[in-house]
Amino acid sequence: MLKKGSKLNSILTGSCPKCQNESMYVDKNPLHLGKVLKMNENCSHCGLKYQIEPSFFYGAMYVSYGLNVAVGIAAFIISHVFIGLNLVHSFIAIIGTLVVTFPFVLRWARNIYINMFISYDQNASKE
Repeated sequence: MLKKGSKLNSILTGSCPKCQNESMYVDKNPLHLGKVLKMNENCSHCGLKYQIEPSFFYGAMYVSYGLNVAVGIAAFIISHVFIGLNLVHSFIAIIGTLVVTFPFVLRWARNIYINMFISYDQNASKE
């Protein structure tokens, strides 16, 4: 499932979508909030420029919106339907869940967005 060459591998690990040999991010830990969006300019292995065009990752905001809606709905279903909390406590659970998953969703949105445009190339090498 997470074998090299799959988009899911690149999305979940934050690795270069073209060669999947290194992380796109300066700091691999998304919990270091000051560095959560700091990315390398290029992949040192294949030379892929991550910022494909100016303001490229603004499109990732739409992906982030969709991910946050999905996380919020999942939190509501778990808290209200399965656990049986009332509506006020369910909405508190949604807000708490969104705050906790914030750094992960930011990176997943960028990873998904760049993987929509770049495909894995097993022959990728620095030119």
